[in-house]
Amino acid sequence: MLLETILNRCHKSKGFVYRTSRFSTRRGKTIIEIPVDSAKNRPGRCHRCLTEGPTYDHLPERRFQFVPLWNYPVYLLYAPRRIDCPEHGPTVEAMPWASGKSPVCTVFRIFLAQWAKHLSWTQVARSFGVTWDTVRDAVSYVVAYGLAHRNLDSIKSIGVDEICYQAGKFLTLVYQLDAGGRRLLYVGDSRKAKTLLRFFFKLGPERCRGIAATCSDLWKPYLKVLKKKVPAALMVLDRFHIMQYLNDAIDTIRRQETHELKRKGRAPLLENSRWCILKNKENQTEKQLARLSVLLRHNLKTTRGFLLKVALLPFWESTTVAEADQFLSSWINRVMRSRLEPLKKVAKRFRRHKQLLLNWFLLTPRISNGISEGFNLKAKLTMRKSYGFHHYRTIELALYHTLGNLPAPPLTHEFC
Repeated sequence: MLLETILNRCHKSKGFVYRTSRFSTRRGKTIIEIPVDSAKNRPGRCHRCLTEGPTYDHLPERRFQFVPLWNYPVYLLYAPRRIDCPEHGPTVEAMPWASGKSPVCTVFRIFLAQWAKHLSWTQVARSFGVTWDTVRDAVSYVVAYGLAHRNLDSIKSIGVDEICYQAGKFLTLVYQLDAGGRRLLYVGDSRKAKTLLRFFFKLGPERCRGIAATCSDLWKPYLKVLKKKVPAALMVLDRFHIMQYLNDAIDTIRRQETHELKRKGRAPLLENSRWCILKNKENQTEKQLARLSVLLRHNLKTTRGFLLKVALLPFWESTTVAEADQFLSSWINRVMRSRLEPLKKVAKRFRRHKQLLLNWFLLTPRISNGISEGFNLKAKLTMRKSYGFHHYRTIELALYHTLGNLPAPPLTHEFC
């Protein structure tokens, strides 16, 4: 079977003909070259408006990198025609396998972008003999297409969170939390109110009215924007963040008490005990459970804080809002008498935002920002896998590409 036959089957270009392929040498490496000619009596099309027009000469031959074959780089060779467009005057014809002045075929761009989901961009560039910038441009092309063609009409619940990507620099991330469509919707630089406002501006007022529930932490700029832009949506502070606040407070108590015991010359009971205190019981190892049972025999501030955290767990089993309200009020009063200042600060925050906690019981099905935190972990892995990005735009592209579940440009054949 001829290579031209295969190309006509998997990558047919209407109005153009593949000629006999040949081996050649480029920069000391063997490559495959495939000349391309325009079909006889076929007028060219303007690359700007795709209007047909008469052709009058050819530009110098150009080289377009195609998907490699059996580890051989493949290039299409073609001398573009100049046409006389009725609207734009003399211009270069459109070539269906590439866009603009790019020396990379569109199908190869999509091929590189697909691999960039699984490998670091540097590894993709090395594996397929291209530059890092070529991989970035490929991802940019696929992301731009996906953002332009994605459907945002069915969003019912969203989660708002932030991650740190450099020292002192944060990203605002908005996720769709619906059971049938969990994906990244928006990436914004910094975690200010205006950053989140840009998301709702892009979403539009009609889609905003369709949002029934929002989930976030207690970051004031986020709460302010959510209350303003989606006032009819039910705002929820979910179980994940509540337990996170409690764990942070208990860990602060543990560190303070560890230093206090060391200063008094007492036995170092709390050293290397962090995960015994913070992990859920079902996730602990036998060794950690044994260590926890020893700690609970001692009257320590840390163990008192741990027991208060455990005492809150039945709150999530409440069947009505009234029952949950009564339980939470009782628990807050108990914490306020505990003389554990870090936990008392958390209890005061819960008292100020009690309605956000109780709203969780009004939703069916429940939503949780734990899904957002899972996405955040994938986002951090994406940045770590690529050894860090130096520019915000590159991070934005990588996150949309990996987590956005964006529609891909159409292909006549899957190359990988």
